[in-house]
Amino acid sequence: MAKDEKSRAVSPEIVTATSFHTHPDLIGFSANDLTSDAPYFYTRWSNPTVAALEEKLAQLEGGEAGLCFASGMAAISAVFLTQLAAGDHLILSEVCYAGVAELAIDILPKFGIAVSPVDTGDPAEVAAAVRPETRLIHVETPANPILKLTDIAAMSAIAKSCGAKLSVDSTLATPLATRPLALGADFVIHSLSKYLCGHGDAIGGAIVGDAAALMPLRKEALIHHGACLSPFAAWLILRGLETLEARMMVHERNAGVVARFLESHPRVEKTYWPGMASHPQHDLARRQMANFSGMVTFSVGDGLDLARHIADSAATFSYAVSLGKTKSLIFYTATADIVSSSYRLQPKALARYEDWIGPGAFRVSVGLEDPVLLIDELGRFLDKV
Repeated sequence: MAKDEKSRAVSPEIVTATSFHTHPDLIGFSANDLTSDAPYFYTRWSNPTVAALEEKLAQLEGGEAGLCFASGMAAISAVFLTQLAAGDHLILSEVCYAGVAELAIDILPKFGIAVSPVDTGDPAEVAAAVRPETRLIHVETPANPILKLTDIAAMSAIAKSCGAKLSVDSTLATPLATRPLALGADFVIHSLSKYLCGHGDAIGGAIVGDAAALMPLRKEALIHHGACLSPFAAWLILRGLETLEARMMVHERNAGVVARFLESHPRVEKTYWPGMASHPQHDLARRQMANFSGMVTFSVGDGLDLARHIADSAATFSYAVSLGKTKSLIFYTATADIVSSSYRLQPKALARYEDWIGPGAFRVSVGLEDPVLLIDELGRFLDKV
């Protein structure tokens, strides 16, 4: 037995090469000629370390194939810009990651794509928004930042009835909570920067779905749009996936402790965590989520002063964006700001948003610390409000 056969690396290897030795009979120069069995050729097209991550993500989601990108936004842009063309229509969750809302509302119409933001928590409203030219329904569940849920199976039925595709951003849920493909989605999308990496040290995005559906996205979106994932980032995310199940158990446990504390605090007006019976969609959460994740949202009315206190003095928490790290993060989003800059909600939708969260939302990414430390620190800040 050769030495390398007895001494294989336990951890995934990082292949940093930008190009690979090949043969003219195996692959051509144009990505338009790329086949599913093509060898490695150029890292923007495919890379062994990235491919290992794509395979692992497909396994986690129960899909045929995965496709990785440099960020979650690149992955969502890939779906939007390959599934939609001038004259097509997109139905979008009216509450979702702000960058996605801005891409859909501000940029897609420049390419002749019509966009309808709707309350995807209400299947009847989604069905009423369908047009003959509807080609894609995109939902995010739980929705960032206010943790509203969408019934994926119901969205799938609507999409199939009108010949549209369904894409689901499942970043906050993770594959341990929800498998959208099994519920009828065509594409499941993740920001790998969040729970799947788990350490806040790598940015990436991914799409999982049928192999035949992803091959055109590799050619058009990955290769031609160019947002390929670094092998270093892929390696870090693969490392994070090794502890995903263990981490999500602790995230869920700690989030439950924090959420119940917040719900009982007299200064807190609203608290949302899908695992609490008080969540308006708790029944759906129990059907659709095997893990309730580590995200908690709460409101104290106008929370700007509280946000300043936390940013200036927090020790256990960090006042920072993003989520899914081992360390707990908290960030305040004023309703007026996000509605005017990202969502552009019409009066009915605005009233719905304000009824859910009030003047502003504190998004808490509950980490892996001792939950007693977390609630003690939150309690000290809340007592000053």
